[in-house]
Amino acid sequence: AATQATVSRDLDDLGAIKVRSDGGESVYASSDSPLLTGRPEVKNTCYVVITADRGLCGGYNAGVQRAAEGEIKADVVDGKGYEIIPVGKKAESYFRFREYRLGKAFQGFSDAPSYDDAKAIGQHVVELYASGHVDKVELVYTRFISPGSQEVVLRPLVPLSTDTVAGGDGKAGSTDGTGSDYEFEPDPSTILDTLLPRYVEARIYAALLNAAASEHAFRQRAMKAATDNAEELIKSLSITMNRARQASITTEIMEIVGGAEALGSGSEQAVRYVELDLDAAFGGSPQGTPAPPVTPTGDVQGVASIATGPDETANAGSTTITAERPEAPFGPQSRAALPDDSMPDGFPIKGNADSMLYHPPHSPFYERTVAEVWFTTAEAAEAQGFQLPPSMRD
Repeated sequence: AATQATVSRDLDDLGAIKVRSDGGESVYASSDSPLLTGRPEVKNTCYVVITADRGLCGGYNAGVQRAAEGEIKADVVDGKGYEIIPVGKKAESYFRFREYRLGKAFQGFSDAPSYDDAKAIGQHVVELYASGHVDKVELVYTRFISPGSQEVVLRPLVPLSTDTVAGGDGKAGSTDGTGSDYEFEPDPSTILDTLLPRYVEARIYAALLNAAASEHAFRQRAMKAATDNAEELIKSLSITMNRARQASITTEIMEIVGGAEALGSGSEQAVRYVELDLDAAFGGSPQGTPAPPVTPTGDVQGVASIATGPDETANAGSTTITAERPEAPFGPQSRAALPDDSMPDGFPIKGNADSMLYHPPHSPFYERTVAEVWFTTAEAAEAQGFQLPPSMRD
């Protein structure tokens, strides 16, 4: 069998294969295969553009598309025709959207090509060239050099010549004419007619494998870059969230501390007395007359109180004092309790002068309330400033 290097050396005469005759002399046998017959003038070029079926692989598809598009535009400027054979969905969609002239499309195997896929493409391009539809066929694909290095290449495919064969991905053979001669069986023409189409298919298959390896390398780098960017974004957003949360916590702590300091500083303020109209409450001087002075006497509950908080309420931080009050009764329709603290006849309403609350017989506090004054009606009690307990006002 002849290797790629042997074919490269033996195609110097475009189809003449150097063989050794029975007498040991070197003779040349030629083949009339159309794949070895070049055209005097190239009017139409066929570009086999190999891309991926999917995206998310960085600039893999864009590089091949730009290279092919540049060659096509140069042909158009020179007044030459072209036809694109897209291999891969991305090539077909790219050139179809831009309304380029497309031929038969091949797709669905970019990540794992088989020899049958290469054979179908090879048979189609050989038919295009043999029928005279195109004058030249070129491959545009990404050549795999290493996992970190790939390059977009443009390689001639048909017609076959020394340059075409040497442009493959194999090693170059001897070019000084010192290589060994080979004996062929059957005749060289038959062998060439059989091998040349297979050689085209092998070149296409090699290009598909290079493209698939390059696609995986590009996709691996693209996914790694995407993962790194996502991790960096997560870190950045986490820092932003933690800063916002810490700022919120700090603000709440400052508010709590500020409120505590405000409450603490209120104890140092001067004591303020809450003045009550004791005369009106106990039935002494007419309303509007100044009340008698009140003397604080410890912590016994009384009708006057002092406040020490900022809100000056008698409930927050207050100290209650006792004020001397007139004896009952409290105005008309009221009576003081009997000596045994019992109810006088006709006075069913209990009144407590300390809390200034009154309790009718149906009050839940009636039995345990010590009456200091008794009233005939609720109206009489309210006229003297007494009120119902808060729980009974609704």
